[in-house]
Amino acid sequence: MKLLIAADMEGITGVTRIEHTQSTHPEYQRFRRLMTADVNAAIQGAAAAGVEDILVADGHGGATNILIEELDPRAHLNSGVPSPFAMLQGIDSGIDAVFLIGYHARMGTATAILDHTWSSANVFNVWLNGKQVGEVGLNSAVCGHFGASVILVSGDQAVSAEAQDFIPGIETAIVKIAAGRHNAECLPLEATQTIIREAAGRAIERFMAGNAPLPVKTTRPISVVLEFIYSDMADKAMLMPGVTRLDGRRVEIQAVDMPGAYRAARAAISLADR
Repeated sequence: MKLLIAADMEGITGVTRIEHTQSTHPEYQRFRRLMTADVNAAIQGAAAAGVEDILVADGHGGATNILIEELDPRAHLNSGVPSPFAMLQGIDSGIDAVFLIGYHARMGTATAILDHTWSSANVFNVWLNGKQVGEVGLNSAVCGHFGASVILVSGDQAVSAEAQDFIPGIETAIVKIAAGRHNAECLPLEATQTIIREAAGRAIERFMAGNAPLPVKTTRPISVVLEFIYSDMADKAMLMPGVTRLDGRRVEIQAVDMPGAYRAARAAISLADR
């Protein structure tokens, strides 16, 4: 069995403010260690349940957050940008199952730490084949294209609920209870490592027993609608061939499959940056 651990930062133990996730801020060094610790807990739980082939994708910002010198040596690390599959780099290498560690709820979610979808600087909403999604939904659909099941998510209670709605039966590891966008009741590291480790073990045991969620399948052709914060962002996204303008702030991308849709959406969002 080959496992991909896709790691983001906003849903990591103790993170409550954007400054915790920014490499230019003094607090960042603390929280990249906590990110590495959460990922290590997931590796430990998976390895204890029998997984021997583990790949970690650093999926936050410039993808150089996880400290390889502190990473459990049973895993390999994909680091740096750009990469073909971004937060899921390595998904095309024969992955069977995926953990989403340190994830967050989609933009506009109430009582959710640092809610956003891909970029808080320009993206307001995203729809995949007419269903509103966040990064959990987008990334799970890409995993599904490659036949990989997303079987665990860690983060706050809001992303847990979002994941359970999109992937019924997914294991969850709640490491904090959000009360607002920048406030949460945070569990201590010792507690969250146990929660993640035990949830990872359960997820792998269920997968091996044939009792885990199936890969997410998306009807083709794929439609991705991006709603930007300002109309000039949609103006810029329209520079990409094949993008259709729906209204002042929304554009639509159509693709033959999820990898194509994923790359096109990333490109449009990059063009829309101010």
